[in-house]
Amino acid sequence: MQPVDRERKAKDLVNSLAVMIKTAQIHNLNNVSVTNSIRRVLDILNSLVSEDAVTLDLVGEFFHVDGGRVRYSMEYIFNYDFLIREFKKRHLGTIVFEEVLGEDDLRALLTALTQSGFSEKPFEALLEAIENIENIDVRPLKKIKDDAVELDRKKIIKKTYFNVVSLTKSISSKISAGEKVSIKKAKRIMGTIVNQIIEEESMLIGMTSIKDYDEYTYNHSVNVSVLAIALGHRLGLSKKVLTELGLCALLHDLGKIDVPKDILNKPVEFSEEDWKIIMRHPAWGAHAIFKMKGVDRTSISAFVTSFEHHLNYDLSGYPKLRKKFALSLFSRIIAIADQYDAMTSSRVYSRIPVPPDKALSIIVDRGGTQLDPQILKTFINMVGVYPLGSLVMLDTNELAIVFDSNANPDFSNRPRVFVLINSKGEKTR
Repeated sequence: MQPVDRERKAKDLVNSLAVMIKTAQIHNLNNVSVTNSIRRVLDILNSLVSEDAVTLDLVGEFFHVDGGRVRYSMEYIFNYDFLIREFKKRHLGTIVFEEVLGEDDLRALLTALTQSGFSEKPFEALLEAIENIENIDVRPLKKIKDDAVELDRKKIIKKTYFNVVSLTKSISSKISAGEKVSIKKAKRIMGTIVNQIIEEESMLIGMTSIKDYDEYTYNHSVNVSVLAIALGHRLGLSKKVLTELGLCALLHDLGKIDVPKDILNKPVEFSEEDWKIIMRHPAWGAHAIFKMKGVDRTSISAFVTSFEHHLNYDLSGYPKLRKKFALSLFSRIIAIADQYDAMTSSRVYSRIPVPPDKALSIIVDRGGTQLDPQILKTFINMVGVYPLGSLVMLDTNELAIVFDSNANPDFSNRPRVFVLINSKGEKTR
């Protein structure tokens, strides 16, 4: 089988497994719809197993078939997310299909998966239920890192984040001084960010909770870049495309260089005249990018996203258009990241940021008008019910901050937290 065919079948396998489990949760296991979904999975599986055993692994937020990561397809995205939740709910990390299967084998597996979801110890229940299925094996989710490795990763990620902030300041300063700017260095660093997000998504997204009041413009650009890459990764974009997306996001607000400082630093809300000037920054940014050294695919994409990022999904935003057109995928992704980070940041004219969970609620209401509703669903799944950085009051009367989501989707309302103030009102450190 050619690699391209195997890759396509791997995508179909993940999607079909999700459909099979979904269907079994709605209908009796002997229902014709369930039977049809089982046969669909068998057709795909047996064409792969005929060559060798097939291993389906869940690693982080992605499935791997025989060691190769399955790239998400937009048409399958919600089924992929569903299957990830079902695996995590059962603490299931791997399913091995060792030989050609029959319909009874797959129906037995489906029964085991369905019933184990209700157990207090779901993986142990699943393991026991498939004991008599000869050609199928399961393995638990693995802990990928130990504490020492995690600490080292945090240091590297923090260093990379601040390197990008420094780079953003440098690019802005050079353009303000009328110098020609090359984006080669930015591309290299963006490639590092992409790799880090693939390996440590939640850790890098956690860095976006850094909100520097004095350096808002630069931190905001980097935060939007990180969130856009993470969202693009969830949407199944390749590393090369993610690098391009990240760079476009980093440069999306470049036009604010030409906005007078007395307006940007105004300590009160903008006047109507101020807004007329602010609303010109997308066009100014596109012009600045056009003047950069060398015109290539990435600079053209950055030109487009700079111009489009405030147009809104329904084109009700700015700049005003004479002719309607569909926004680029990059612009629709960046618009979501831009609005979310802007709302959760403190700025000169808005000293009190919106709490992350409230910001999420606001942007949900903008789906279908200002923001692409389908991509927005993926963003919501990515940041969780309580986004990283949210301050929460626990039922123990302790004040805590969210630093990671719960791997078990059944407990998405119970994220991992660090207690700041205990129930006696004392600081923990």
